[in-house]
Amino acid sequence: MSFRRPRSFLLFALLLVLLALLAFGLTRLFGPRVHTLSVDQGLIRQAVVASGKVRSPQRSELAAQISGQVRAVNVVEGQAVRPGEVLLILDDRELRAAQSQAAAQLAQADLRLQQLRQLVAPLNQESRRQAEATLTQAKQQFQRVETLVAKGFYSPNQLDDARRALTVAESQFAAANLQASSNAQGGSDYRLAESAVVQARAALALADARLAYTTLQAPRAGTILSRLVEPGDSVQLGKVLLTLSPEGDTELVVHIDEKNLRWLALGQNAQVSADAWPDQHFAATINYIGAAVDPLRGSVEVRLVVAQAPTYLKEDMTVSIDIRTGEKPDALRLPLDALRGSAGENWVLVLRDGVAQRQAVTLGLRDAQFCEVSEGLTAGELLIPARESTVLPGDRVRAKR
Repeated sequence: MSFRRPRSFLLFALLLVLLALLAFGLTRLFGPRVHTLSVDQGLIRQAVVASGKVRSPQRSELAAQISGQVRAVNVVEGQAVRPGEVLLILDDRELRAAQSQAAAQLAQADLRLQQLRQLVAPLNQESRRQAEATLTQAKQQFQRVETLVAKGFYSPNQLDDARRALTVAESQFAAANLQASSNAQGGSDYRLAESAVVQARAALALADARLAYTTLQAPRAGTILSRLVEPGDSVQLGKVLLTLSPEGDTELVVHIDEKNLRWLALGQNAQVSADAWPDQHFAATINYIGAAVDPLRGSVEVRLVVAQAPTYLKEDMTVSIDIRTGEKPDALRLPLDALRGSAGENWVLVLRDGVAQRQAVTLGLRDAQFCEVSEGLTAGELLIPARESTVLPGDRVRAKR
């Protein structure tokens, strides 16, 4: 009995050593066991997710077009306004006086023109006829005196007097002609009077326009976002007084990383949720993709239109935007955990005949768990996860069951 116990123990130890050697040999022969992932077929829904802001399509900043003092502000922040509604009034006393002065100057210029038409022109025509009659009489008198002097009945002095009278009559007739032509329609005085009317009318239009600047009206229907002045404030030309959010489709503005630009297209749909109401979603559609990349941020501005905006949306509110950029119901799916390499050099370790082989892959759509394989793999193949960093191409491995 004393000899059997040591012998049994020796046999048991030898058995353990043999099993260890067998396990070590199998491992060296067939490789270690590793976790694997499989290539399958199924749905891939690709999306680009980003954070953006709510804004109106064309926010209007209503500014002062003249300097002055605010007399009244008729709106408050958040108030809806109609087109043409008076929002703000500046002190207009000085400009009203200027308008009255311009109107009086126009009336005076009009009166001068009417005077030329109705009084001065007829008077000048009458003066011309009188001068013409005087000239005719002076000519006849000169001819009669000249004949009598030649016959010796009149002295030469009387002929000189008749010549001087003729010269004066000719001068008066010429002056009457010039005056009548100047005051007639198309003459210089008439054109000056017409020009004065045009200038006075333009001055009145300018005064009317400057007076209109004292009243700030809503250019379109919308909502007042900000009120930056109060009655009594003095404002300068160009100072923003009110900000208006016009009625219309609400826009979302988001900056998308340029690496996702190839997936974006006009008309793509998105699901949106406001950070303040994360459980409520609404639809939006891409209607603008920026033509240039921001060099500082490496992003592209994208705008989405919201056809039916929820009532809780506010200007500049932060929203989360999920843009659906592609969908394939029967895609060949590669688990992202098995993907290795970088953009342009994607590859995987595929288990084929017990050996880890490096396989380049061409990818398509991608979601949070899978990416589509268009070339390089077939359904059912086993892949070694990227976290198995000790396994190298050419190593023998076995899949864990």
